[in-house]
Amino acid sequence: MAFTLRTAVTSVPPLTDSIAREMFLPSWLVGVLGMLPTALFGVAGLLTPLLMRLWSVEAIAVAAMVASAIGQTVRALAPETGLFLAGSALALAGMGAGNIVLPPIVRKYFPARIGLFTSLYVSVINLGTTVPPLLAVPIADAVGWRMSLGWWAAVNVVAILPWLSVWPARSGTRGGGRAVDAAPRRADGAHDGAPPPRVVVRPWRAPAAWALAFLFGCTSLNTYTMFAWLPSIVTGAGLSAAEAGVQLSIFAGLGLPLSLAVPILATRLRSPFPVVAFGVLTFLVGYVGLLVAPGSVTWLWSTLAGLGPATFPLALVLVNLRTRSHQASGAVSGFAQGIGYVAACSGPLVAGLLHDATGGWTASFLFLGVTLAVMGVSGWVISRPHFIDDHPRVVEPVDGRWGDDGAGDAVSTRTRRAGRLGG
Repeated sequence: MAFTLRTAVTSVPPLTDSIAREMFLPSWLVGVLGMLPTALFGVAGLLTPLLMRLWSVEAIAVAAMVASAIGQTVRALAPETGLFLAGSALALAGMGAGNIVLPPIVRKYFPARIGLFTSLYVSVINLGTTVPPLLAVPIADAVGWRMSLGWWAAVNVVAILPWLSVWPARSGTRGGGRAVDAAPRRADGAHDGAPPPRVVVRPWRAPAAWALAFLFGCTSLNTYTMFAWLPSIVTGAGLSAAEAGVQLSIFAGLGLPLSLAVPILATRLRSPFPVVAFGVLTFLVGYVGLLVAPGSVTWLWSTLAGLGPATFPLALVLVNLRTRSHQASGAVSGFAQGIGYVAACSGPLVAGLLHDATGGWTASFLFLGVTLAVMGVSGWVISRPHFIDDHPRVVEPVDGRWGDDGAGDAVSTRTRRAGRLGG
């Protein structure tokens, strides 16, 4: 599933010229296509937790891949621009929902190996980001751009097949196919016999959830801004277009080793703030180098800036390290990624507007510097050991009544006490 989450994003850019020869695709519409992924990932992030109240995470995973497959097929067959954009939007919305449910799936099925499986799936996402643009042009030259875009739908279909064995979930469900965790442990470590209460987390009322959203958002904003403008920055300093492509590859390629190492490291640290500090510092030094001496040792500045997104896999693993259940993980995942991707949309746009207004990159880098400060503060807050579940939430006790957590009922008090980590 992780491999399918970026194919609709990175398979298009190498083919825009070929697509434009058959349908209306001016430069401003290419810009809209560039903003669609983050915008729809953000919208999906905010809406998917609502679906999780009705469907299991397994059902949403299957539905997300079905939507992505249909969307990619529609745009490959589209006779005109409107249908091409509609198919793209459906595919990207499905991938956005997939982004949200993967953390709670890890939380549900591999609670003792959160770091390892987060590392694996984020690494596979990076692989799924890298492969499509490498294959896009050769396949288009052989069989046309439509087949080059459309065949990725078959990958989604193949990815769906293993999920049919667990959808609907065969265990850990109750009425309506809603996935639930095992009964909570008491403070002495024993399991309660009664079914657990259903807890609805309200992340917008939890400061730690906002901190996680800002960490994710500022990381994505800086990353997408560099994707959009790093080639222009270095070509303006005298590098050729080919050399600019190499610098962008250096920046993007560091995502794979970071994805492998950071989640595992974060699970072994009481506070992962050193990872946040590392990301902020490397981003900052890379930016200073690109601003002051972009044509000198450019590879070094690209490498340092490319190490900055270490906070991306950190934010994803913290979704699970700061929640107790896969339901809470889903709510926090949707909130953090929804807010984060919406914020990320503004990065390339604001940086470009500041460059056009001033004629240089100083103002743009100052803007990015402010976001790094926000990243550092939010990273410090979310790195403190605690659970977002412990903030205000709604609990449905075993007798079916609803009320705010902390209202004094025995079930919510027991749940709140069990397993508390560092306040």
